Amino acid sequence: MSVQIIKSKGKTVNWRNGDDFSVVPEGTGNDELDKAIEIAGYSYDPKQDIFYSTMDPWQRDIGYCRLYDELAAPMGMIIDCEPIHFEYLGKKWMIGFWKGQYDLVTGAEIGVYTKANDLNILGFLRGAYYDCVSNTDLLKMSYTLKKNGNTLFTREGQHWWLTGFKLGEFSDPSELTMDITITLHNVMMRDAFVNGLWDAGYPLDEFTRNGATVSFTFGNTHTPPPITRTPVTDRIIQRKNELLCEKYQVITGSSNNIQDKVKAIEEQAPEMYEKIIRTGKSKQFYETFSSWITRSKDK
Repeated sequence: MSVQIIKSKGKTVNWRNGDDFSVVPEGTGNDELDKAIEIAGYSYDPKQDIFYSTMDPWQRDIGYCRLYDELAAPMGMIIDCEPIHFEYLGKKWMIGFWKGQYDLVTGAEIGVYTKANDLNILGFLRGAYYDCVSNTDLLKMSYTLKKNGNTLFTREGQHWWLTGFKLGEFSDPSELTMDITITLHNVMMRDAFVNGLWDAGYPLDEFTRNGATVSFTFGNTHTPPPITRTPVTDRIIQRKNELLCEKYQVITGSSNNIQDKVKAIEEQAPEMYEKIIRTGKSKQFYETFSSWITRSKDK
């Protein structure tokens, strides 16, 4: 059993009961990949073998609008989304939950936002645009992502965007559940958030309250899905995603750590290496209609 963790330059030493130790590199151990994923806004957790978003990535300047969810499926991501809207202290809030297949990874997200503008893109895409919350509005959050009842990973922290992505894992969104716990700023904000859950379709017996903390499971969605999510598109895109994951597993099957896996991918499937660097919702994803959003916000 590990009783102490000592961090030194370039490595983490796990001291086990004082009689032996193992050395686990911080990050992936691949300097080029670590730098690339840092630029992409992520870090790597070697203990759980997942990528996760950092506190101040470039995505924090992008905010959120419904268009992002509509773009997900056309860009290869079949994910369930659950936006919860509520008002507190004169602000319109949105706390969103996402889970599913992000191209080559199975992942999950919680994001916290406040309304900034109304969008009118080309006269037919309308809705609210939200800013990511500031550091003063970060929330203490946690979730456990499970696949068919088995834990894939757990994320916890005070954050505005709590994410996790497991590389090479293929999942259908219906197989995934998120056991979520969120601590709001106070009981008044908790009640506002609970009203948002109620308005979204969550019955009272699907969540619990303890002080300012709310816990529930995100399994089946209660809110309408993006119009781009159809049985036909899901089937086509998920087949592509499944083949990608199968190829990843074949190439990395004999590798014991992320360094060897990445090296094997670089050598045998360089196009897949690019997908690893663009884990989750990539910059390309957000840039697709970023100019439209910017022009709409400036009006």
